Amino acid sequence: MDNEPDLVAENDQLRDANAGLRQVIRRQAAELDALRADNAELKAQVEALTGQVAELQRRLGRNSSNLSMPPSAEGPAKKPAVPRQRGARKPGKQPGAPGAHLAQTDDPNEVVVHAPRACQGCGGDLGDAPTVGQIRRQVFDLPAIRLRVVEHQAQRRVCGCGQVTTAAFPPGATAPACYGPGVRAAIAYLQTWQHLPVDRAAGLLGDLVGAPIATGTIANVVGEAAEVVTPAVAEIADQIAAAPVAHFDETSARVAGRGHWVHVAATDTLAHFHVHAIRGKDGMDPAGILPRFCGVAAHDCFAPYDRYNQMTHQLCGAHLLRDLTAVAEMGEEQDWAQFMGDLLRQVWSWVKAAKAEDRDRLAGWQLASLNARYDGHIAQGLQANPPPPGKQRATGKPAALVQRLRTRRADILRFAVDFAVPFDNNAAERDLRMIKLQTKISGGWRTLTGAQAFCKMRSYIATARKQRQPILGVLRQAFNGQPWMPAPASQPLAAAA
Repeated sequence: MDNEPDLVAENDQLRDANAGLRQVIRRQAAELDALRADNAELKAQVEALTGQVAELQRRLGRNSSNLSMPPSAEGPAKKPAVPRQRGARKPGKQPGAPGAHLAQTDDPNEVVVHAPRACQGCGGDLGDAPTVGQIRRQVFDLPAIRLRVVEHQAQRRVCGCGQVTTAAFPPGATAPACYGPGVRAAIAYLQTWQHLPVDRAAGLLGDLVGAPIATGTIANVVGEAAEVVTPAVAEIADQIAAAPVAHFDETSARVAGRGHWVHVAATDTLAHFHVHAIRGKDGMDPAGILPRFCGVAAHDCFAPYDRYNQMTHQLCGAHLLRDLTAVAEMGEEQDWAQFMGDLLRQVWSWVKAAKAEDRDRLAGWQLASLNARYDGHIAQGLQANPPPPGKQRATGKPAALVQRLRTRRADILRFAVDFAVPFDNNAAERDLRMIKLQTKISGGWRTLTGAQAFCKMRSYIATARKQRQPILGVLRQAFNGQPWMPAPASQPLAAAA
């Protein structure tokens, strides 16, 4: 028992050491838990940053081929919106296409004869020498443009009964001194069709006609003309509302410093513009076209168009192709989008070829191929974008696109079964393109009244242009108080004067 105190002391030392080890273990366990928490947090941050990098890369890759943006917004380093396909036609004039050149006329306004005075050989006088031939050259040029002043004198005559009667002035003579319909037509043309700012339009007309024109006059002329052409614009709206096929679109604009929307309704021969503070249905209805339209409406996937249940829809194929391109660029798992885009392009080429051959439908094998491949690509898209666990519907742009292609199949492929229906909505987009140019030049309209007047004049001029009418001629008619009216849809268009 002599060594019992030593054992007790050793046991105490072991107990103290064990307690110290347990304390170390607890501290290390706490540190490990902290490291695990930090690791989980860092992992979440890495995943978030990876997603942000992917999103930024996707945004950097956006262009007019995969997004509804104009090519002009891409900058000087932009790539072609539609890569040239092998075998496609070359740039420039195509073989067999009619050319345009300046040709001599048989009825010149003036003939100037140039006779040689001396012989180039011996130097003899050729004044009485006989003429053995001539070479003709014609110079086409503008005459000097100056204002032509016409004074109208309204006589006052007294009748035998004593009543004095004054003759009426013509519509253009509205003041002691005023500009006539020709100058006013030029002002409206430069303002609403060529998009010149007021100051530049005043300077240009001053240089052309040799007389200064006040900017106030420039600004007032468009409003005056808009009032005159109101019946023509109403007729345009009526004809579009009754058309079997029409295009609809909208674009942003600034009016009185606030955001507004310019809505367009168009056919091959008509164009109607309307400005409103609202983009959706409440902004579309006041134009008076969509609530009455019962034909096939070509438009993009903007939801308010679907609220017009009385009409049939054709979703814009160009918008769908851009969306499909954007999804296909997300990775190999979304290859179905590339295949679907290729299918839509091929079907559109089939339709154009059939139209060129005066056929009114696709061949049976083409329709069978279209239906089978369309269903197959939809199935691939659904498989590539399944719903998350516990959810009934998948989320994200690819899933939304494949669902749209599945549920709106008839509205997407209508162009393939009805050749009167367009593949895309480019007609409306072309009409709206100049609205964006106007916004870039002027920054917007100062007043809603000015914007409404511009839209009326744009409707009048764009429709006249589509119907091959001389723009300055129809504007002169308007300022003479007899605006040109669009031809009825059943009447063939007259050749431009």
